[in-house]
Amino acid sequence: MSDKIHVLYIDDEDNNLKSFRATLRKDFKIFTAIDAEEGLRIAKEEEVHVVIADQRMPGLTGTEFFEQMVKVNPDPIRILLTGYSDIASVIDAINKGEVYRFIDKPWNIEQIKNSIKNAADIYFMRRELKEKTVKLQKLHSEMNQFVYSLSHELRGPLMSISGISKLAKLEIEDPNSLEYFEMIDTATGKLDDFIYKMLDFYRSTKMDHKITEINFQDIVNQQMEAYREKFDLSHFHVDVQVKQEYAFFSDEAKIRVILNNLFSNAVQFQKDQGGQKWISLTAEVVEDTAVITLEDNGIGIENRYKEEVFNLFARATQKNVGTGLGLYMVKEAVEQMGGKIHLESEVDEGTTVMVTLPSMKKGNL
Repeated sequence: MSDKIHVLYIDDEDNNLKSFRATLRKDFKIFTAIDAEEGLRIAKEEEVHVVIADQRMPGLTGTEFFEQMVKVNPDPIRILLTGYSDIASVIDAINKGEVYRFIDKPWNIEQIKNSIKNAADIYFMRRELKEKTVKLQKLHSEMNQFVYSLSHELRGPLMSISGISKLAKLEIEDPNSLEYFEMIDTATGKLDDFIYKMLDFYRSTKMDHKITEINFQDIVNQQMEAYREKFDLSHFHVDVQVKQEYAFFSDEAKIRVILNNLFSNAVQFQKDQGGQKWISLTAEVVEDTAVITLEDNGIGIENRYKEEVFNLFARATQKNVGTGLGLYMVKEAVEQMGGKIHLESEVDEGTTVMVTLPSMKKGNL
């Protein structure tokens, strides 16, 4: 460490201050104060790494001084000089002044030096951690903006390709050429779905909660309309039920992430053979709890995969569908909102996923 450690020493005896400065000035940059008021002023105006205060001072005691200092400048590491008889003061210093350690009087010079160096190590580690946290928060914010911007920029050209492909299919008569454009449509559809998944991923895992009152009927109606546009549901029997008699508060974006991924899985992981395909979606609010249940009669999940399906990029089937993000995002969103998720599944019988969410009204946070 090239720069000296900055130490503030408060004591009501001038001789102690002079002795402290004379003994330690070669090792540290020393500030001294004859009383708590002067000590608080120095702590406000100067860069101080370690503060040492005598417990027994007129006016504010050392413990009371530290209690005030925490409000003014909480960063410096605090050391209290005290006697063994001051056990009540020691307890107060821990609870109120957040003191790092105690040194009994009369103090030993080597003990003081080591205590200052150890305290300074903690100060600089905390400062470094704080700086890294600020950088990480900035990076997190920039990454969110980047993902949204990137997804927007990608979707523009993607929709252009899709639109041109659809126009070309209307004019082309050669079946072989038509097949190529079908392949283009399939690829663009998969890419568009992946972009939506990435947006959902950031909504469910990276963004802070935005709490609003939730109307499940409106949300489910809007989502079902979107699903009918996105998926071919002509071969499905879809049963939707919403029961809500109580006000419910939550993060609407995350609830949509949950619905999107559960419904998408129910559509994609269906059996190839004929027979009636069905999906049941229910949302029920009982006082401060909402329960979302989605059932299907699809291919189901083998027992060995039931725990793994909630992991990032995990897949429980060899079918060439899905990104391995869906149930991971559902679980992340549910846990961030303080809820629980329960999955039951039988191979070739179907899957049931039940999500239980608490109301996030301020009183329940």
